[in-house]
Amino acid sequence: MQNCWLLLFATLLLGSTIQASQVLYREENGVKTAVYLSPKFQLGAGSVENKYYHNIDFPKGHIAVKEFGAEVVDEEGISVPLHETYLHHWVVVRYYALTTDNGEKELKKIQVRNSGTCQNTLGQYFGLGSETRQTDTYVPDPYGIEVGNPADIPDGYVERWYLNVHAIDTRGVVDRLGCTECKCDLYNLTRDEFDRPLTSDYIGGLLCCYDQTQCMLREGFQSIKRNLYLKYTVKWVDWVDTIVPVKIYILDVTDTGEREGVASNSVGLTYQMVGCKVEYEVEPCGVSGVSSNGCVDIKKTSIVMPKGGYVIYGAAHLHSGGIVAALYGEDGRMICTSRAIYGEGKEAGNEAGYIVGMTTCYPQPGSVKVSDGETLVLESNYSSSQMHTGVMGLFYLLIAEQPPNNVLLHVQETIKFPMYSWALIFLGLTIAFIAGFSYMRRNERNEGYQSLVV
Repeated sequence: MQNCWLLLFATLLLGSTIQASQVLYREENGVKTAVYLSPKFQLGAGSVENKYYHNIDFPKGHIAVKEFGAEVVDEEGISVPLHETYLHHWVVVRYYALTTDNGEKELKKIQVRNSGTCQNTLGQYFGLGSETRQTDTYVPDPYGIEVGNPADIPDGYVERWYLNVHAIDTRGVVDRLGCTECKCDLYNLTRDEFDRPLTSDYIGGLLCCYDQTQCMLREGFQSIKRNLYLKYTVKWVDWVDTIVPVKIYILDVTDTGEREGVASNSVGLTYQMVGCKVEYEVEPCGVSGVSSNGCVDIKKTSIVMPKGGYVIYGAAHLHSGGIVAALYGEDGRMICTSRAIYGEGKEAGNEAGYIVGMTTCYPQPGSVKVSDGETLVLESNYSSSQMHTGVMGLFYLLIAEQPPNNVLLHVQETIKFPMYSWALIFLGLTIAFIAGFSYMRRNERNEGYQSLVV
């Protein structure tokens, strides 16, 4: 059976001529899984693709998304390692389009953004980077990310999704890390994609590795182009009233709270010019022989949460050199710590020197609460033993505005119990606490909440 799936996978890949292809569908215990392919993109040695694909394949109907993952594969469906094609980021955005639009030329779109504080720059629903293969994204029961609710879709519109893939081919380049960090001198650029001059202090970042740019190759290296795809996997269940909806919050350590200066790019997206800058620079500590513990760049910011609730999931997004990010409450309590997992080999998913995963937080349901208007502190730590350009310190949270129904029901029922039942109740609560404690982290590399220590 496995060989049959592999054959089907390869056949669909090689014969893919439509915008996206469904490679696999299965259903188990009510959880549905679909694997899709993005449209084909082509990369040669040192080249960059930063493409936007509208109206991609996505599960239909009123559903609860339970998991979303992605990776770069070649035409044979084989995972491509980061030291060949670096996945800078991929993001998936929800939007509404007119029902009369055929998906090729959408005249009017309404973007449906997440609930975070940087919606003009980080409005996506899903997205990761090099860490995508080893970062858990499953939404635990009874929670789900609600999409496709007909009551939310404006009359005359239909719900759709678009995908942004930013990939950098580092085969044969003179400086692999420099290319992935988009250092401007390696791309021989002094102007951005809109032909605006770069400031003298802008050394590297997204402005220097836009679509179709070229990173410097070793002399004599022959560039061989190849066709690649973003393979993305979605897990979901049909929506029922017992599912507790969660909201997505994406927080940015560069968020200063300013909300002015918005500009549009060629595909109609908006970029916030102040407040949420998304990327920043790590200066080298400049002291040789200092251990990493004494050579760490620490960046912090305070973010006011517009709406509170119960934290269901948390994970950070860091770039090479990243160590750990943490989110604290207003009273200094630890809400979530997310550490970088670095690879140790050459195979895809374990590439030495690359962040191949981030540890995640899964608190016991109902145990970690953020208040409306609470000021959170986000901290991002990078090694500063050398300079890093274009780094990010993002934090992805899922928050439920209400506790799960079974928690509320349990409390109500225990109040009604007669006195002789309290011993049984205490025993049941003890068992639930032990089970919940073990559930706090699905990722065994990051057990329990812990302080930010590097």
